[in-house]
Amino acid sequence: MQVIHSIKEMQQITKELRKAGNSIGYVPTMGFLHEGHLTLINEAKSNNDKVVISIFVNPLQFGPNEDFDAYPRDIERDENLARNAGVDYIFYPEVGEMYPVDLSTKINVTKRINVLCGKSREGHFDGVATVLMKLFNIMMPDRAYFGLKDAQQVAVVDGVIKDYNIPVELVPVRTVREEDGLAKSSRNVYLTEQERREAPELYKSLQKASQTIFDGEKDLDKVKTAVINAIQEKTSGIIDYVEIYSYPELEEIKEPKGKIIIALAVKFPKARLIDNITFSI
Repeated sequence: MQVIHSIKEMQQITKELRKAGNSIGYVPTMGFLHEGHLTLINEAKSNNDKVVISIFVNPLQFGPNEDFDAYPRDIERDENLARNAGVDYIFYPEVGEMYPVDLSTKINVTKRINVLCGKSREGHFDGVATVLMKLFNIMMPDRAYFGLKDAQQVAVVDGVIKDYNIPVELVPVRTVREEDGLAKSSRNVYLTEQERREAPELYKSLQKASQTIFDGEKDLDKVKTAVINAIQEKTSGIIDYVEIYSYPELEEIKEPKGKIIIALAVKFPKARLIDNITFSI
């Protein structure tokens, strides 16, 4: 495994890999790798000749009340995990390498952002789209892998790829879960023992909601109300949102039709948990 810090060197490597006929699977990360990242890497490894990951804490996607400097970093740990997972290259640039001067252009994401978590993170997805445009041009991958736990990000990336005709296949990967159904997250460690026992109810409420729709319920307000009631009755968390939209468009729908997403966010005192379920009807 090689760790590359230079854009020019990384571009040269990917050009040579492609020239030699290798397919490239790419996993973008901000580091502090966990099981979710490793699942993405495994998926990339099983479908490509070479696997490249990037580790870059992107300052453009941090809002004014989000501490860029406090984001956890441990490159030595990440290198060991990536090596053991079979990664071929890590692209690990400094901020000054990625943004040597102020950008003269800006990507402004206009759809799929003013709902769910995007409502309270103004400008966040502009930063995500901008850095991904740069990274896709550096990596030139055949396939890029993203976790569906952050389904809104997957939807935004889908839009960017289609809008700009980027020659990369987006591969959404299912959410990695604990045995009791709780979506795996680094935030789970901040739950108390009682909150941890309650947390699986989030996914259970989503499963019940989707089954209700499959059973013929057309009134989506009733479905949302049932999810809200279940969470309020069985957990001590405070609901941030429970929403149902078309997917990946993330637009309001009057009745269940086509591919849809039921998504939620619930706040506990020291952890805000998100989860979702997507399905076609």
